[in-house]
Amino acid sequence: MKHKRLELPNLPYAYDALEPVISKKIMELHHTRHHLAYVTGMNAAMDRLEKARAGEGLDIDYKATMRDLSFFTNGHKLHSIFWQNMRKTKKDNAPSGALLEKIEEQFGSFEKFQAEFAGAAKTVEGSGWAALVADGEDLHVIQIQNQNLMTIVETKVLLLLDVWEHAYYLDYQNDRGKYVDAFWSIINWDDVAARLV
Repeated sequence: MKHKRLELPNLPYAYDALEPVISKKIMELHHTRHHLAYVTGMNAAMDRLEKARAGEGLDIDYKATMRDLSFFTNGHKLHSIFWQNMRKTKKDNAPSGALLEKIEEQFGSFEKFQAEFAGAAKTVEGSGWAALVADGEDLHVIQIQNQNLMTIVETKVLLLLDVWEHAYYLDYQNDRGKYVDAFWSIINWDDVAARLV
């Protein structure tokens, strides 16, 4: 049986919608080149596996293929959430309602959560992500290095920040911290809250 092939999802906004925090140029490259590469890579890994299952090309390198399947599929899934986690710049952008109450309960205050999330984003080694995840009733901020070390098992991803250099370098060069600090004004807290339910 053939698996359904991934397709590059459309963004929920125009490429220039997140300016000045993220430029149109970065959004176009990030979406049409980098995210598309994850979709293409995942489909290629599935093609190799399906040929092996059908008795064709049994000499495939399973270790490399499984690594590709994990890396590219996680890249696609992480980016798909990341796009939804953002919206047009808003002044005084902050969560409210049940999400804010949960953050305050778990981290002590929204400001303490911001400090922890920003700290994770600014210090993840190499290429990676900062994430807010729900583990049952608990919330955790975690780092995701590359994409094969995905997350704590059985957690639900609520909020992601891509800190691979392709996400910010054209706008911020090597100042990852400035990019992380600017991210707060484009978070779509309604999307984050909906993922908590």
